[in-house]
Amino acid sequence: MKLELLSPAKNLEFGREAVNHGADALYIGAPAFGARQAATNTINDIEALVRYAHLYGSKVFATVNTLLFDNELADAEKMIHQLYNIGIDALIIQDLGLLECHLPPIELHASTQCHNNTPQRVKFMEQVGFKRVILARETSLNEMKTIREATFVDLEAFVHGALCVSYSGQCYMSQYLTGRSGNRGCCSQPCRSSYDLLDDNGRLLVKEKHLLSLRDFNASQQLRSMIDAGITSFKIEGRLKDLSYVKNITAYYRQLLDSLMEGHEPASSGRCSFFFTPDPERTFNRGYTDYFLKERKPMASLNTQKSIGKHIGKVTSISRHTLTLSGNEPLTAGDGLCFFDADGHLQGFNVNKADGRTLTPNTMPDIAIGTDVWRNNDQAFEKQLQGRTAERKIDVQLLFSATPEGFSLEIKDEDGIVATILKPSSHEAAQNTSRSNELIVRQLSKLGNTPFTPFKVVDTTEGHYFIPALMLNDMRRRAVELLQQRRMAHFHPADSPLTPLPGTALADPHLDYRANIVNQKSEDFYKHHGTKTLERGLEQTGDYDGKALMTTKYCLRYELGCCLQGKSKEPPKVNIKPTDTLVLRNNDRRFRLEFDCKECLMRIFKQ
Repeated sequence: MKLELLSPAKNLEFGREAVNHGADALYIGAPAFGARQAATNTINDIEALVRYAHLYGSKVFATVNTLLFDNELADAEKMIHQLYNIGIDALIIQDLGLLECHLPPIELHASTQCHNNTPQRVKFMEQVGFKRVILARETSLNEMKTIREATFVDLEAFVHGALCVSYSGQCYMSQYLTGRSGNRGCCSQPCRSSYDLLDDNGRLLVKEKHLLSLRDFNASQQLRSMIDAGITSFKIEGRLKDLSYVKNITAYYRQLLDSLMEGHEPASSGRCSFFFTPDPERTFNRGYTDYFLKERKPMASLNTQKSIGKHIGKVTSISRHTLTLSGNEPLTAGDGLCFFDADGHLQGFNVNKADGRTLTPNTMPDIAIGTDVWRNNDQAFEKQLQGRTAERKIDVQLLFSATPEGFSLEIKDEDGIVATILKPSSHEAAQNTSRSNELIVRQLSKLGNTPFTPFKVVDTTEGHYFIPALMLNDMRRRAVELLQQRRMAHFHPADSPLTPLPGTALADPHLDYRANIVNQKSEDFYKHHGTKTLERGLEQTGDYDGKALMTTKYCLRYELGCCLQGKSKEPPKVNIKPTDTLVLRNNDRRFRLEFDCKECLMRIFKQ
């Protein structure tokens, strides 16, 4: 079984660096119709990334994972054919109406936006022809095992990055508030805003907290368990994150997966060398949670939606112009530090001068002894990540031989792919066989900035012939070019037509707005699979009355220590009665909360 590390590619440059830092696969936004509207790419750039990734046996998946209106289907279909023609390995989609279109024989992956959270749903996706299903972020280890036991489709799961508080594909709050739909790739992120919490009498329970803003996901300590549960692709979120994030997080998970590879095949080629020490706490994060992988626990970042970075110590002393911190994390001028004030608000300052643990801030903050301090801008680390931080090389063996017509150079890589160059030449005896042999081995070993590194170089002539260095260099260069061409041809994806499993894949007979049907093809798809009645999606109807704007496994009562089932592990943070109806308020907008304790879900409605 192969284990795949899947990294985000905001663009061509980011994608190349993800490959250099160990990604087995990349996902990149197509020219249109991707779930990150700000991360689109041209066909030419995607093609260049495909060629680069395929050199290393890494794959490229294109995201076309938004809901599509009827007047967009033809353009989406045309674009998908273009993506197929440039050799992408798979297409990530949300709108099942595409399965009713004339698609090329391309591998399809069901986006997490499809709400893949049960064995029944994943089995349905498998039956209609998807080769891979991307699980809902909320899926627990036990649920992963259950899904694996019920299906054979490839399973992909997130391991790192930002979390949507709502089930993906089931959030309509941005659409309701701003007309910008998350299902259409332009979420305005209302979950990151601050809210007041009120009871049904208007009593203020919590004031201006980020009540729906989750910490970032970090499943690094659960990778072994995820492998055991049947996950084979491990996905890093972050197509809108900066390049240092992509380098750091990809390298971090590459090292972790490499340590767990016993009994598993690598999903791509080459070995990575890193010129820095990966550390996820030193890049963008709001604090970390492993979410619902093992058990429910507090997971919100109530006091801020911004990055807090790495905890570096507590304030031990304060003078007029300086403050001193505990700990031993190196600090430098230009670092950005932050802390929470007495009211719980995030405050920050920059370091003008660092003398060991004694700092001179640019502006002296109002901070008390004993306050915890984090670093959310690590100047030295960011500077390090701006340079060359990784190298990825594929092992090759080079075999130099004499032929009746001249000489041959065979280069064979770790995947068994071979390129051979023949050079017509006379056979001139060497005056010094040992020096001639050394020259041949030395010149053929100079693979420099190519993707290859010489694992072994063999001169079967044993140096008996004089070979000019220029001829050796030319043969090596041509052999490397030919091997690169053959690798790209070797890793070009095979046709993978949509092949539903035998039998009848049945959808739910009655579907409401949460099926996200906004075009006729999608309606036809579900009716072909047994649906009798259905509603159109909210992006089309705009009918929000009585409809949940969010459905989330995250529970605000639990987070505040007031679980109605008594399951909260934290003491109550606020006095909420079991009978209270709770309301979120943001400016003049109010939202009613509904708690489904049987299913352990929270739903948010407009009030």
